[in-house]
Amino acid sequence: MYQKEHGKNAKVAGYRIGGKTGTSEDGVNTNKYVTSFLGVAPIDNPKVVLLITLYNPVGEGGHQGGGVAAPVGGQIFSEILPYLEVEQGNSKEVEETKDISVPDVTKKTLKEAEKILKQEGLTPSIENEQEGLDKENTYVLEQTPKPGIIVKNESKIYLKY
Repeated sequence: MYQKEHGKNAKVAGYRIGGKTGTSEDGVNTNKYVTSFLGVAPIDNPKVVLLITLYNPVGEGGHQGGGVAAPVGGQIFSEILPYLEVEQGNSKEVEETKDISVPDVTKKTLKEAEKILKQEGLTPSIENEQEGLDKENTYVLEQTPKPGIIVKNESKIYLKY
């Protein structure tokens, strides 16, 4: 599958999907967000273009576009593409994907959290990472998606410290 950044959470087995996510604040100091996912499928010969926009998402997926909007896009693609009888695989080998339950890495050091996530086949992403950050003595306070959420391998897991 060919996707940038967090659009990987829109993977659909058997199809090559292209996509991009977005996250923005809804105004100044509102603590509300707008998340989005724009996807096309299949990437080699697009038949479907999809735009998901979520206003102030709340719940287990957090507020990042990759954590909440992209999985919605993936679910919609998984239903639309077979319905439209879009052929799977389209000219390039389709990546193998697997579902992974996100482990709980809160209260672990950033170094430990990164190791655990990589071993599970996930991609750790430290939010607002600063140069010279001491990962051995800095602890994860929050993660998105939350522990127990099912994601695809190589999905990004956002860590706040």
